[in-house]
Amino acid sequence: MSIYISLLRGINVGGQKKILMADLKALYESAGFKNVTTYVQSGNVVFESPEKSCAELEKKIENAILKKYGFEVSTIIRDTNSFKKVIGNNPYSDISKKDPVLPYVIFLKDLPGSSSIKDIEIPKGEKGEFKIIGSEIYLNPVSSYGRTKLNNVFFEKKLKVSSTARNWKTVMALFKVAAGQT
Repeated sequence: MSIYISLLRGINVGGQKKILMADLKALYESAGFKNVTTYVQSGNVVFESPEKSCAELEKKIENAILKKYGFEVSTIIRDTNSFKKVIGNNPYSDISKKDPVLPYVIFLKDLPGSSSIKDIEIPKGEKGEFKIIGSEIYLNPVSSYGRTKLNNVFFEKKLKVSSTARNWKTVMALFKVAAGQT
């Protein structure tokens, strides 16, 4: 059995795509996953599965949500080794030490094409900065994530890849939950 962290995009935001975490946990368990743990209301789930393909797990969860709730939810999965690399690759670790919420990590469902990465320019008047490392974007929004134009919607449009963002505190908490299951 391997331990996975799944990140659901856009649930429980502004009253849309509402899924209670207890119901989400039950859905994962009914799909055959073990040791299911949810973290906060934004669709973070740590679970165990014998399956090895993150893409197959994503598809399985997305189909289960569509069947039960009637709406689509993009699901992004990383195994614990990948999540550990996300933490180790943080180019803004000095900022994380000062502010445990920063940076934000935007998890991409797929690797973006190199040509689309080259086309990304920070919008005029925006003071944030970002670095793309593999299938994650590390974002230092300078102001709050809620006010920056450099958000996952901005990057989705530029890269043509589904994504979801988590703040650094959540990234670390999810890794701690996953590490506790080993």
